Amino acid sequence: MSRQPGRRTLQDLATAAGLSLAATSYALRGVRGSPDTIRRVRELADELGYTVDPIARALASGRTGSIGVSGSLRDLWQQDLSVLLTRALRSEGRYATIADADADPEQERMIVEQFVAQRVDGAVVSPVDPSADYWQLLGPEIPVVSLGDALTARPSSGCVLFDNRCGVETAFRHLAELGHRRIGLLTPALPSTPGRPAQLLAPEIAAGLGVELVEISAPAATTDAVDVVSILLARAGRPTGVFCLSDSLAFAVYRAARDAGLRIPEDLSVVGYDDHQLAVLVEPGLTTMAWDEDAIVRAAIDQLATPSTGPTFRPELVVRGSTSKPRR
Repeated sequence: MSRQPGRRTLQDLATAAGLSLAATSYALRGVRGSPDTIRRVRELADELGYTVDPIARALASGRTGSIGVSGSLRDLWQQDLSVLLTRALRSEGRYATIADADADPEQERMIVEQFVAQRVDGAVVSPVDPSADYWQLLGPEIPVVSLGDALTARPSSGCVLFDNRCGVETAFRHLAELGHRRIGLLTPALPSTPGRPAQLLAPEIAAGLGVELVEISAPAATTDAVDVVSILLARAGRPTGVFCLSDSLAFAVYRAARDAGLRIPEDLSVVGYDDHQLAVLVEPGLTTMAWDEDAIVRAAIDQLATPSTGPTFRPELVVRGSTSKPRR
């Protein structure tokens, strides 16, 4: 069936499916109907190009069907996660309103206010500042799920936690066991951003492994971070290895190292923290910490229905060609 021009109505969809309006609406939302009927109605909706009018839905039910999704989208991994969340919500008849917090707490506060004004039915957020009071602006009737860190000022929120201690310790231990004793830590936090748990854990873990830590913050976007990384690599006694709290920053290290005439891993070992799809495309392949993205998205969607403290995800080290023993 080819997609026809013009806005398609629920009646068009019901006619194509051979169902009543009510049965079509229930199947589209996955509320009632057999799995085969639900799947067939949703497939027909895609083929017809049918989309729910959010204003009409809100007037009829008092709900918008919209879920606010917030993260710092200049980070490549968070971009991918937002896409996965959008697809998962769409499969359930809900729609994502995506907003870019840009690693800025003030921007994040404005997004929360925007979600309130738009009457979202829920929110899934990768918080810039998980301790901020502005999360309380989303009333208790709105389910909110945070990814990575719990919203301490809104304890009723659901959360899908990341085992940052495991991730940071595994990455540092990998470099330490290769013989690196001076390691750079590249973080995506802005000066105005409170220390994130992964960042706060790093000095303690590095000290326990007997390595010297050189910490530096950089913009979340790869291109913007190159100049900051270049300064780090130009220092006397530069680190022999760099651990980046996002793959976006790791790719910035690749560019800065190339500009400085440094070879990876012979002159500089690099570890990332996302296993973004580009990690296998750069040369050499990026050693990084991998997360089960599909399971994280599924857990977040489940938490929207019943907010609570959800599962804690532990990353796994994926060793590729960007790390080796330091040169003597």
